[in-house]
Amino acid sequence: MLVKQTVEYIIDFLLGANFRRGAGVRVGYTADFRLFENFDVVIQDAGFFDENSYGKAETLPQLPLKIWEEVPILYGEPYCEMIGNTLVVHADIVASTYFLISRYEEMVRQELRDVHGRFPGKESLPYRAGFIDRPIVEEWGTQLRATMREYGMDIADEPHQISKVYMTHDVDQLTHFRSIRGMLGGLLRGIKRPKEGQKAMRSFLGRVTDDPWYTFPFLFKMNNFLKSKITAKRFETIVFVRTYGHRYPEDKPFPNLQHPDFKYLIRYCKRKAITIGLHASYECGIEPALIHAEKTKLEKLMHHAIRFNRNHFVNYREPHDMMLMIDAGITDDFGIGYADIAGFRLGTCRPVCYINPQTKKLYDLKLHALTIMDRTLSDKRYMYMNAHDAYQYCEQLINSVERYHGEIVFLWHNNLLEKTPNSYHRELYVDVIKYLSAK
Repeated sequence: MLVKQTVEYIIDFLLGANFRRGAGVRVGYTADFRLFENFDVVIQDAGFFDENSYGKAETLPQLPLKIWEEVPILYGEPYCEMIGNTLVVHADIVASTYFLISRYEEMVRQELRDVHGRFPGKESLPYRAGFIDRPIVEEWGTQLRATMREYGMDIADEPHQISKVYMTHDVDQLTHFRSIRGMLGGLLRGIKRPKEGQKAMRSFLGRVTDDPWYTFPFLFKMNNFLKSKITAKRFETIVFVRTYGHRYPEDKPFPNLQHPDFKYLIRYCKRKAITIGLHASYECGIEPALIHAEKTKLEKLMHHAIRFNRNHFVNYREPHDMMLMIDAGITDDFGIGYADIAGFRLGTCRPVCYINPQTKKLYDLKLHALTIMDRTLSDKRYMYMNAHDAYQYCEQLINSVERYHGEIVFLWHNNLLEKTPNSYHRELYVDVIKYLSAK
């Protein structure tokens, strides 16, 4: 049986911020015809949560999906009708929403994981069904409210405006040439490319700001420009910092927060009033119990509580890590995105409370789905887009978020913003900032 609190949360989420439970319209979720008369609107339960089948492969949606007013649905039938004085929605958008925001599919299809233990986005239902680039939960909510208005109920849509932009930056590698190994590598490559050798020596002998991967002044300048255009309330920069990781090559270079360069970055972020979050290590992704120690280490450096997290390599082991995050005092996670495809992993462009699909219980931990990551767009293993296509795709996702009053979370790594003819990310970042500034 589905937990009542979770049902009410999903219904409220679908109906939007303008809906107030207990004030006017009564909306219920049931398959019991005898209870229909207790509600003004019933979303009919299609049986997804039946205890005999829940968690089994037979509950996964079958392709092709049915279409309800041009919007695909995962469960139920694509029509509405009046039964007595009750509007009955046969499209089970409660189960459909639950499926997406809880990532139920990833619990059921445990065998599908990449080399890092991540669920591949291109195996997901949203990708296979063709709506990974659509916040489909918002489309269901919009259609539900429109249907209710057709039957005389007063419920409004949200304004067409992005509610919040998060520009986030993971410090996977702070600098390129500041270590002896990095400098020697630059000098060796400088035999064929003299300019690289010159950059390596200038960085190694100079200041951290001379290193080509220390792009934070550029990032913060662009971010502040956007912040001035769309207001501080609708914008936030977050820098995610690793504190640990010593067993796996994916955590290299191993972080040293006592290094003067790291201390310089932290001081710089404090001066600029930049939010610092924990970038939980790849090792923590495999052994989630490390989250508390990693968070505590960062808090000692920052001298204040850390509330935000994103796992390195967007590598999670649910539900264990989510529950341990909650225990450690993490309130918001920004890592729920597919590495191999940009879009709406949770089917929504709004933050959602974590639902444990094993227990169906709702928690206060907020998940801010990662919409666009730089490497996802350009990496040969992933979308492998050229500069033009990458910008067009970013624009498409931004417009969808604007239409449904959602938030958008970007991830650009500092080292990918290096000035180089081999990467388009610096120019793309500027173009995206300019486009967002008009929103």
